[in-house]
Amino acid sequence: MRRRTFLAAALAGAGAALAGGCAPSGPGVTADTVRVGMLHSLSGTMAISEVTVRDAVLLAVERVNAAGGVLGRRIEPVVEDGASDEVTFADKARKLLMSDRVAAVFGGWTSASRKAMLPVFEAEDGLLFYPVQYEGMESSPNIVYTGATTNQQIVPALDHLRDQGHTRIHLVGSDYVFPRTANRVIAAYAKAHGIEITGTDYTPLGHTEYTTVTAKIARARPDAVFNTLNGDSNVAFFKQLRSSGITADDMPVLSVSVAEEEVGGIGPEILDGHLVAWNYFQTTDTPENRDFVAAFQDEYGARRVTSDPMQSAYNAVHLWAAAAEAAGDFDTGAVREAAAGLTIDAPEGPITFDAESQHLAKTARIGRIGGDGSITEVADSGGPITPDPYLSGYDWAAPIRP
Repeated sequence: MRRRTFLAAALAGAGAALAGGCAPSGPGVTADTVRVGMLHSLSGTMAISEVTVRDAVLLAVERVNAAGGVLGRRIEPVVEDGASDEVTFADKARKLLMSDRVAAVFGGWTSASRKAMLPVFEAEDGLLFYPVQYEGMESSPNIVYTGATTNQQIVPALDHLRDQGHTRIHLVGSDYVFPRTANRVIAAYAKAHGIEITGTDYTPLGHTEYTTVTAKIARARPDAVFNTLNGDSNVAFFKQLRSSGITADDMPVLSVSVAEEEVGGIGPEILDGHLVAWNYFQTTDTPENRDFVAAFQDEYGARRVTSDPMQSAYNAVHLWAAAAEAAGDFDTGAVREAAAGLTIDAPEGPITFDAESQHLAKTARIGRIGGDGSITEVADSGGPITPDPYLSGYDWAAPIRP
């Protein structure tokens, strides 16, 4: 297993350049620069989450450049707006690969956007670094999944609820592929573990009227709610849930798409006591995280917060840089091959690239939101979990595998 710190790859690149060991020029590569794409929703309903991910990618690019770049070349970002629309994501991905000729693309959030981009990257043999937790049941040689897959987030979240004695769960989600697939996993888990699903409600992305849903939850009286809403719908849902008189003491909501940035947008006083499942919190206690948080706040302001998707996007740039250094090239196949087994000491702790699945080994964490907006870890997996996107190691998941 090869282990690298974040800046080691960039420093090695500077040394390689001085020694004349640069990769040959190619698409998007000159003697001095290498272009990469950044594709996030900078407008629309998902901007509440994705703008900050863009900021984290820019910080990583800046830090790698400051340490010497990659293979002696300065990273030159090409920034595009996916506009919270899957067709736009596919069109912009095609532009980045075919017109801008970027060496890699960092971006996406919703599974709908990822699935829209996937055939573009496969057709053009590009490389997408996707930074967000998702529903699993997918792998592609042209996508590096730096967020959690199902057995690194959803399954540990269910294990935690069960350990806490919650046996009646209500499901609320946005109406697209991630929540629907995640809820199929949850239903299969529930059936195998004696958990009752008291109801399932889906609303469109951007939906803001939740009084009917909260009334239904109040009537069902579950022990907990499992929330797969995305974007600014979370603001409306939690505010209206609180207005209905339901608090975390009555009925904790466990969310898998609400992180520190969303907490600030919703209101810490509203979310106080509710739960989240991620691989990273701003409070995660590692030297790398202290450095990451300090660098981010130095760049963007002391009041800015970090989150799991931001950290996963930041990791993605460093992982790509380390793999390109190891390959001595920016070619997709060469970078992918060089990444196999690569371990990086990330802010969340050690992450290792699994070449078979194109995912990372990551530590699962459950956190409780505080009234001050911070998230405190209350449980973790004790170490990195090997990715299992198809849940092949779980007998109860057999009926839902593709």
